[in-house]
Amino acid sequence: MKKQNFYHPKFIPTWFLIGFMKLGTKLPFAAQVFIGTGIGRLLYPLLSRFRKIAFINIAHCFPDKSSIEVESLVKQNFEAIGISLFETANAYFGKSEKIQKLITIHNEHHLTDALNKKQNVIILAAHFMPLMLGSRALLLKHKVANIYRPQNNALFDEAMRKGFVSNGATMIKTKDTRTMMKTIKSGLPIWYAPDQDLGEKNSVFAPFFNIQTATIAATARLAKTPNTVVIPYFFIRTDKGYAMSFDAPLKDYPSSDAVDNATRTNQILHDQILKAPEQYLWIHKRFKTRPKGEAYFY
Repeated sequence: MKKQNFYHPKFIPTWFLIGFMKLGTKLPFAAQVFIGTGIGRLLYPLLSRFRKIAFINIAHCFPDKSSIEVESLVKQNFEAIGISLFETANAYFGKSEKIQKLITIHNEHHLTDALNKKQNVIILAAHFMPLMLGSRALLLKHKVANIYRPQNNALFDEAMRKGFVSNGATMIKTKDTRTMMKTIKSGLPIWYAPDQDLGEKNSVFAPFFNIQTATIAATARLAKTPNTVVIPYFFIRTDKGYAMSFDAPLKDYPSSDAVDNATRTNQILHDQILKAPEQYLWIHKRFKTRPKGEAYFY
């Protein structure tokens, strides 16, 4: 970090935040969950805009739930948001030994088998609250390229980037498709979470929780690289730590049908979300882009 860039007074609040995050990593897992839950409960009445977005998303995705049940899930989601503050801190600044002790790994052979066969690998992830920690956890055993969106705050972005690079990651910006392609061809696995609404351009409409949803088409385009497989990756918080699991590489993917490809990946993410719906990123406007003629959700 260069002093001329980051020691300006405008970055003082960010330096305090980074300091608190580093202190937070020293707390035991149970304390992080307890305090984070409390923070989430405090945030629930304060962040009305995000609370509304989460309520709308959950109500649309779970139409059988009553308004009371939806509200209950939104409250649980905010608790997960509070805990994610510590999870993000652990991802950037936590010690590998501590993270390792918290993780239970399932079916890692799907990844290691593909790597041993010299296959190119796309690790397909979803935006759960422990997302960043799930990315860091991969680095405990593997060299991985992270596809990420730069943060608006330059200092915080540099802290994030440095935290991952110092633990072996290669960082690639979301819009840098050319570097993604080169990285895949080089044999370095890429960690990719495509479940966000980035607009109609470069997206197709495909069902997600039975809702026509603007879905990034780049997953299939990247997977067309010769000798490339897509391996679904699932990382969530449990009562005692975190569960990391891998599914078998997708068969016959991608097809020549862009909507079919997007439908398949959306279904995978849908099934993952049902396992821990309270930990998903419901505060994102996932359904912002609507097909022509459909009403705006938010």
